[in-house]
Amino acid sequence: MSQDADPLDDPHRRMAHEVEPEAGSHPRRTPRSPRRTPPGDRPLLERIGMAAIAIAIAALFGGVAVAAFGGGEPFLGVMGAIGAVMTLWVGAVTLLRG
Repeated sequence: MSQDADPLDDPHRRMAHEVEPEAGSHPRRTPRSPRRTPPGDRPLLERIGMAAIAIAIAALFGGVAVAAFGGGEPFLGVMGAIGAVMTLWVGAVTLLRG
């Protein structure tokens, strides 16, 4: 290799963790990407608690929406209302789906 060439362009110089996958095969799993077991259903108490937290946060978003509409800021009011609805939706899905 000449002195003018960039040493990073050398094809023999590679990072220790780089592995080229074989043609037609999936990349092998490394210690950083372990196979995970699928999550099970959450306990009912945990789902109720998470839904209660969602209701509290939705109330805060609703308060922002009411205050914003009252203060003449319709854009902020709409954003607060959307945040409240989305938070309630996620809380309901968490409670019902498990």
